[in-house]
Amino acid sequence: MSLRGALSQPARYASAAAGALPVLAFPGPGLAPLAWVALVPGLELMRRAGGPREAAVRGWWFGAGFILVAMVWLVPSVGPGLLVLAAVLGVLQAPLGAAVWWLLGPRVTVRRAVAALVVVPSVWLAAEFARSWHALGGPWALLGASQWEHPAVLALASVGGVWLVSAAVVAVNTGVLVVVSTSRVGPRAVAAGTVAAVLLAGPVLFLLQAAPEPDGSVTVALVQAGQTPDEASRLEANIRFTGALSGPEPDLVVWGESSTTADLDRDPAVLDRLRALSAATGARLLVGEDARKADGRISKDAVLVTPDGVAARYRKIRLVPFGEYIPLRPLLGWVAGVSRAAGENRAPGTAVHPLPAVDRSGRPLPVGALICFESAFPDMSRQAAAEGARVIVYQSATSTFQDSWAPAQHASLGAIRAAETGRPVVQAALTGESVAYDAQGRRLARLGTDARGSVTVVLATVPAGELTWYDRLGDWVPLTAVAVTVLAAAAALRRTGRTAGGEPVPPPAAGASQRTGS
Repeated sequence: MSLRGALSQPARYASAAAGALPVLAFPGPGLAPLAWVALVPGLELMRRAGGPREAAVRGWWFGAGFILVAMVWLVPSVGPGLLVLAAVLGVLQAPLGAAVWWLLGPRVTVRRAVAALVVVPSVWLAAEFARSWHALGGPWALLGASQWEHPAVLALASVGGVWLVSAAVVAVNTGVLVVVSTSRVGPRAVAAGTVAAVLLAGPVLFLLQAAPEPDGSVTVALVQAGQTPDEASRLEANIRFTGALSGPEPDLVVWGESSTTADLDRDPAVLDRLRALSAATGARLLVGEDARKADGRISKDAVLVTPDGVAARYRKIRLVPFGEYIPLRPLLGWVAGVSRAAGENRAPGTAVHPLPAVDRSGRPLPVGALICFESAFPDMSRQAAAEGARVIVYQSATSTFQDSWAPAQHASLGAIRAAETGRPVVQAALTGESVAYDAQGRRLARLGTDARGSVTVVLATVPAGELTWYDRLGDWVPLTAVAVTVLAAAAALRRTGRTAGGEPVPPPAAGASQRTGS
């Protein structure tokens, strides 16, 4: 279809605008309850399309609108490349439009309603799972993450990860669409019953689940340096705030990502200051190191410092596209000239591994240390939990996006990871937000983007071998969704083939009888 033809369709513009509605459920707007109905306008536009091809195009526009608004804070990093990103990732929602049209565009029956309540959430999840691949940017703004403030809903994440929460939200939206788009009693009853069951599933699971039995506690201090004029001032602010800690004596002090630009393996002067600080506080320091290493490459490491020196380090694996490396730099390197994209690629690490910290009594305290963007990836925290981490720690730096929705959205991900893994989660950010969550995703402490200093929190820990169902089963929900999507696509192609062979053509998607609800 020509560009002129695409631009002449008001319904496509409306689809793009409808794609922006679900973004209002995320921080900073924070209208989380809206997520349960926010897809309905876009799905209705797809349902009313003149055929499956137009429905797929509207799904594409819907997806592009969603990505464009959800990631608008990326403009400083990728500039006009965000439009390309939205168009490319938006196409992943084209199958959603086709699925809605095939199942709900023609006259809705009980059978079609049941199929839609299974297939539509599956197609949505398959698209989320696909764009969560690191090479496509990673899992940001997954619909289930909008429910981060509601531990009763997040109980679903302990079974199926954020994916199961996304599936629940889309299933409710699909049920609402069925209820409002037909007057037939059978389909409406099925849809209403499904909506009620899904809305109750999380709270019932939350009530039935026993809270993880603690085997002790750990006291963690999060240090937030705030905005500083340069790297040297940043280091000094972290040292000053750590030295002024008050309240419970911490077992672990966590600084933000890039809190020092010194290579602690080659800068004895800075290391000696940190060793003395660890000895003075009686706590291990987890320092964010952003430095050029002996091999000439820059990497971002979480470095565990004790009075004896560097005890262990973890190197960031999942780098931020454009922010820390430019994919296909020979082809896309020009982006650095029109934005704040990385001038050179950072060196990635190779494996997730807990750092061997200990508490003040000398008891082992394996720390699942991950860095910034890695909080978006469910598999990384799950791997840390499987390898024995008793607490998940993120070091973050979002100062580039300080006045946008990004810091709040980023901080909210800790609640999802806590509910998924059954581990307390903390995040120390250079300039906010620094947060702490208990093992069920309830927020215990927060330093906003306007704060400087520290916050200390006592976290109940669970035995290293205590695993949630999601820890054990992994990504069974999105993999099931992909299987359902493939089967549904095969069924649609088979039906199309039969139609081409002379069998009756299904009723039109937006015929007069459907619009009147007959």
